[in-house]
This record gives sequence, C-alpha cells and structure tokens, in this order.
Amino acid sequence: MTKIACKRWTPTPFQSATQPSSVCLYFLLLQNNHVVSRTTNASLYNKVFVEQFEETPLLVAVLTYMGYGILTIFGYLRDFLRHWGMEKCHVAREREEQKDFVPLYQDFENFYTRNLYMRIRDNWNRPICSVPGAKMDLLERASKDYNWTFQHTGKLVKDVINMGSYNYLGFAENTGRCADAATESTHHYGIGVGSTRYEMGNLDIHEELEQLVARFLGVESSMAFGMGFATNSMNIPALAGKGCLILSDELNHASLVLGARLSGSIIRVFKHNNMVSLEKLLRDAIVHGQPRTRRPWKKILILVEGIYSMEGSIVRLPEVIALKKRYKAFLYLDEAHSIGALGPRGGGVVDYFALDPKDVDIMMGTFTKSFGAAGGYIGGKRELIDYLRSHSHSAIYATSMSPPVSQQIITSMKIIMGEDGTTLGVVRLRQLSENTTYFRRKLREMGFIIYGNDDSPVVPMMLYMPAKIGAFGREMLKRNIGTVVVGFPATPIIESRARFCVSAAHTRDILDTLYSIQLSEMLVWDGRRRSCI
Repeated sequence: MTKIACKRWTPTPFQSATQPSSVCLYFLLLQNNHVVSRTTNASLYNKVFVEQFEETPLLVAVLTYMGYGILTIFGYLRDFLRHWGMEKCHVAREREEQKDFVPLYQDFENFYTRNLYMRIRDNWNRPICSVPGAKMDLLERASKDYNWTFQHTGKLVKDVINMGSYNYLGFAENTGRCADAATESTHHYGIGVGSTRYEMGNLDIHEELEQLVARFLGVESSMAFGMGFATNSMNIPALAGKGCLILSDELNHASLVLGARLSGSIIRVFKHNNMVSLEKLLRDAIVHGQPRTRRPWKKILILVEGIYSMEGSIVRLPEVIALKKRYKAFLYLDEAHSIGALGPRGGGVVDYFALDPKDVDIMMGTFTKSFGAAGGYIGGKRELIDYLRSHSHSAIYATSMSPPVSQQIITSMKIIMGEDGTTLGVVRLRQLSENTTYFRRKLREMGFIIYGNDDSPVVPMMLYMPAKIGAFGREMLKRNIGTVVVGFPATPIIESRARFCVSAAHTRDILDTLYSIQLSEMLVWDGRRRSCI
C-alpha cells in the first residue's frame, strides 16, 4: 500500500465560510484503485475522519453487466415459454375476463422478481426460532419449485453465527435485567394498550421513557413512537409542506424518502456525503427561490442519516451543521443506526463528533437496533415536540407503544447511561468499538474490499457479480454463518455486497472462527488480489 499523491485542498470563495483555510483534505491514492479519504479540520472535527471506498475494477464491472445481461436473456426466454404454456407460471396474472380493466400487475416491473430475484430468494426471509443474539437457531426449509414456495422440514439449524441483526449492543436477549424488567412490566400493564396517546393510551411508563430519552440526547424534550419507519414517514409531512424545500442525501433510507414525498415539498437530492454538492443546492435555493414565483422558500430542511446502512459511512455532521448555520436551513438527523453504536457515551453521531445537540434541529432515531426493542423517537426543542404532538399523524392516530417494549428501552438506556449502578453499558460500548475495529482490519488483511468508515459497525463487503449474491449467502449458511446479501435494485447494479453487522455480543472466539475457518474458504484469486469477486 503506497501513497501516490497528497495535496492540500484550497476552498472556493463559496466554501470559505464553511471550510476555513485550516482545512486540509488529503486524498491518498493507493494501489488497486483503493481510495482513502481523510478530512482534518481543526475548527470542525475533533478527530481525523477516515472512510474507504474502492471503485469497481473495470473487468469486474464488465463481467457483472454481462452476468445481468445473460440472466435477462434467459428471463425473456422463460417468459416466452410461460406465455405458450411450455413452463408453469407461478406469478400473479390478470384473468382473461379482466383484460380490459386497468392492469394490477405490470409484467415489465415484475420481470426482475420473476426471473432474477426468485433464483436466489432462499437467501432472505429465513425463519428464526430463537433470540437473535450472537448465535441463533434457524428453521430449515426446502423448495421443490425453485424458490416459488417453501416447505419446512421440521429440522433446526442450531448455533448459526448471527452477522446480520442490528443487535449492536447485544440487548436482544431473553435473560438478564432487560428481559426481567420487560416481564415484570407485562405482569403490571399487560401487552397492549388498545388506544392512542391522545385518548386512553398515555401511560406513566411512556412519560418516563420520553423524559429519559430527552436526558440521554441532551435536548429539551422528546416524543416516542411505536414504529421506526413511521417516525420518519409520518413526521416529516408535519414539518415541511408546500413552499418548502427538502435537500436529501441520495442514499437516504426509504422512510425518509417516503416522508419527503408525502410532505408535498420540493425535493432535491445531493451526492452522498458530498458537502460541495449540498452547498451548491443551498446556494441555488437562496439565490433562485421557488420555481416560477422566485419567492423565498418557507423552509429549507436537510435530511441526513448518522450511519448509512448500506455503505457503512458516517455523515460529515460538523460540515453539515456549518452549512446549515451559514444558509439558515433546518437539519433533520436520522440516527437509526448510530444511536447507541457511536460515541463514547453511546449518544450517536453527535456524541461521536463531540457536538452540541442544540445544533441539530430535529434528532430522530429508532429503538430497534442498539436497544433491542421497537419504535422510534424525535428529540429537540420543547416547542417542536409540542407541535408534533398535535400535528403528527403517527402521534394522533397510531396505537401507543406496548408497555414491555417501553420498559425494554428504559432499562437498556439506563444501562448505557450507567444509571443502573453498573459499568455494563461502558463495557458493551467499548466491546462494540473493539469488535468493529478488529473485524474490519482482519477482513482487509484477508483481501476483501470493505466500504465505509473505520468506526462503523455496519460492514459492507463487496461481491459485485449477481451469481455471487446467492452463492455467498448459501455457502455461508453451510458453514453456520447467517449474513445479509444485497443486490440491485437496493444497490447500484455493479455493487452487490454482503453486509455484516458487528455486535458487542460477539466474542473474539466467534470472530476468529469466522476468519480462520469459514471466510478463508470463500476467497478467490482475481489476478491482482484475493477478493470475493
């Protein structure tokens, strides 16, 4: 690994306010098209910011396109055989007597599902019959019609190493303080509430939870919701509307995208984690205003995530906040994957960069990952939360959060904060950080192409070719490892990948087993380096 070039970055006049002259951006161009970007900014960053992404090699890209092309040709051939009754058709189709109606099923849109996804469908939706901890048990299933339907064999695949669940701090467990507290809460409150918060579903445990979340985030007030996806999709429309502008990262989660679309605002997308692209959109918005009328925007809302779940990258939050302040915009931060997983206190990306929570206008996160529960929250100024309580569809119409779920969140959050009188939270935070560093380092040493930030517990490993998606997932399961494989359209067509999620529950023995036995057998020599391509 040799350094070819290192140059000082000089800000443009438009960037001088957000990128002071002390800023140095170093691009280290390494062998094998390996690009490591380091950002050192004495005024904005409290640490060196390092993220690694490698461009798809030209030969691999060509072969990947060829693979998809071959699958597409055979797909059209199979559709031809199905049309003439030479092959059994399993897909939903319109009845002959309904041919003059508006079609419910678009054949072209379902082409990928019929002919590509179905070939590797056995890699997803596997039934789990245990706690999704460091290890888990899977219910074995088989298919006699090439993954169109599945039958359970009645056998269990026991002690599968779990590298796919978002169990960052290991709180997904059925024993211990959290489980005991949730059980006691169930005996006291029952399972369901049967009402909304506005009617008869506002319990004292909900009030306690929201006060605890606000204290944990360092904000004035907070509000909890029963579903993480709805926290974004149902609250963004309450915060922005007609005459507003939403600037969204191109890799934002579907819940953020849906919420932005439902709001009725104008949406413009900036390149992933690219502050130059974001600033250009902000400048254009200020200069040109709304389309046709040229009136100033009522509100400019920036949507970003703390950790991007497919890339493993961390938002450049200090720079985003600097731009937000300069152009008088509002910032909506989704910390679904970063809350509890980053920062010395587990406070997310704001804690990671040692920033002031007051600089983030809307702090959103979920309880489904680091806290081993369900639901989401929004934190911020008291005026903001009071407004959402009366304007958010998710607050007014949704059923209240289940009491045992609320108790699970309260107990796990107090452990993280150290309010349980133990150091268990500190130990788990440190263990997650150590496991993340160790896992990423060992994978690179083995020759795999890894994306993202060195501190991110989301670890994407590139597979590229479509045939590798199904093959990798199946071979890993044969070796008793459960992982997530992802391909187009969830990723760019030439950037299929396996995604590992590191947990504090993983022991060093588990990770070493992963390296020494299973993963080493998956390596293929590609002519220039060992890599799973």
